[in-house]
Amino acid sequence: MHILITGGSGLIGSHLTRKLKEKGYEPAVLSRKKHSDTDTKTYLWDPGKNEIEKEAIDKAGYIIHLAGANISDKRWTRKRKQKIVDSRVETAKLLFRKISESGTRPRAFISASAVNYYGTLTSDTIFSEDDPPSDDFLGKTCKKWEQSALKFEESGIRTVIIRTGTVISPRGGAIKKMSVSVKLGLGSPVGNGNQYFPWIQIEDLCNIYIKAIEDSKMQGAYNAVAPDHITNRDVMKALANAYNRPFWAPSVPPFVMKTLFGEMANILLKGSRISADKIKEAGYEFRFAEFKDAVSVT
Repeated sequence: MHILITGGSGLIGSHLTRKLKEKGYEPAVLSRKKHSDTDTKTYLWDPGKNEIEKEAIDKAGYIIHLAGANISDKRWTRKRKQKIVDSRVETAKLLFRKISESGTRPRAFISASAVNYYGTLTSDTIFSEDDPPSDDFLGKTCKKWEQSALKFEESGIRTVIIRTGTVISPRGGAIKKMSVSVKLGLGSPVGNGNQYFPWIQIEDLCNIYIKAIEDSKMQGAYNAVAPDHITNRDVMKALANAYNRPFWAPSVPPFVMKTLFGEMANILLKGSRISADKIKEAGYEFRFAEFKDAVSVT
């Protein structure tokens, strides 16, 4: 079965591509340029010009939409915010237009989203898939992202939305960045350290995407987070233990984070508790249910 992936060269996409091949699927990726150094089929697309190589659409049995500019790579200027939104929303709209024009009927459209949908409130409220989106920047972004994906559902194509927490991976991502200060013996909480840190190990995340392909009963939004509710303080302690480094109780003051990162600092200073009940009720069993186990393989 042919599976078309956007964002296939990223951290999640490259890992998912490998796992799909291991299971006998034929993944292909959309890219702005051909890659001769990979055995994965590459099709060309140019979202800015509304172009996608026709064969990519014609052969797509499933579409997995992971494309999107990294939210933490650069300071959030007005231009950067627009890129964060457009790289998710406009690309999904382009896929829908090309699918509609071709008459192709993929078996499912599976789109990434993020737990930022619920906002970054530091509270004991546990958010589930039935809760409404936040009205902050990332909440509004996720709402637009998901609305663009739901165009496929409106056309009768099974649509699954994977609201993802912070991804834990040995190949990079947020934890690798957070580990830099810890390895230098400077690990400490951010802000008051009590903000929750919804996370998922990359193996579990990719297995959830595969389940979304194979389980025709899956439809709608699912939170892709481990059931372990931990705080930023817990995370930094676990990293210090994993690397046998000291843990400093004094935290990094909020004003320092805001000076360094501007509005983007909110994703570090605040965090919500997110429920994993729905995906568990769908039959998914987590391989990494506790943070200490996920960190031990990074």
